[in-house]
Amino acid sequence: MSETLRIALVAEGPTDYEVIQAALKAVLANPFVMTLLQPEATQPKLGTGWCGVLKWCHEADQRHNGPLETDPTLVGFDLLIIHVDVDVAGLQYPNCGPSVETWAKKNSWESLPCSQFCPPISDTVNALVPVIQSWLGRVTLGDRTILCLPAQSSGTWLAAAVLPPGDPLLVGGECDLTLEEKLSRLPKTQRIKKSKREYQAHAPHLTQQWGQVKQLCSQAADFEQAVLTATSSVTSHPS
Repeated sequence: MSETLRIALVAEGPTDYEVIQAALKAVLANPFVMTLLQPEATQPKLGTGWCGVLKWCHEADQRHNGPLETDPTLVGFDLLIIHVDVDVAGLQYPNCGPSVETWAKKNSWESLPCSQFCPPISDTVNALVPVIQSWLGRVTLGDRTILCLPAQSSGTWLAAAVLPPGDPLLVGGECDLTLEEKLSRLPKTQRIKKSKREYQAHAPHLTQQWGQVKQLCSQAADFEQAVLTATSSVTSHPS
């Protein structure tokens, strides 16, 4: 393994890239370069959001069989992160169009919606993971593939970093489907709109306050552990 980690990211959108990169800066001792595979400007056909991630996973199934990191198109990376916001558990395949609805039936994908009573958020996460795995079909999640599942969205992690720990908005934050929206409606001096520019501007604060984010968001702590475990695998089996 080279000193600089090569990380590939499949995400819902560019704001998620900023949040995940900021989290990795807090977690990883090694320098890294992260490439956003999805959404990717030169392949707009897949679209953005969770539907774009789903389509990327389905395409991976069409071209490969076995651990995802052994896909010939991905062998240049040390780690692969697949991001899906947990609020996807409350959605359904027809939201992505008739073709996706047809794929879901044809490939016997796990059912959506699959959300569970919250708290705890872990019950919904445990229901969502098999759904994502079903999108990948014959492809499996290997030792170097990490699922990043912020609850209810990556904006929750940003809110946990920029707001005081006792802020009322953070109470039950991982179960609040509207927290990201509430963050964009705060008074002007506090509000953070969901845009790449604003998330990028506040990302350093997320890196600095990562310990606070982990205390408030169990999914952030789970992501850190998954990253450290996968990184250990890279170190043990260098490419």
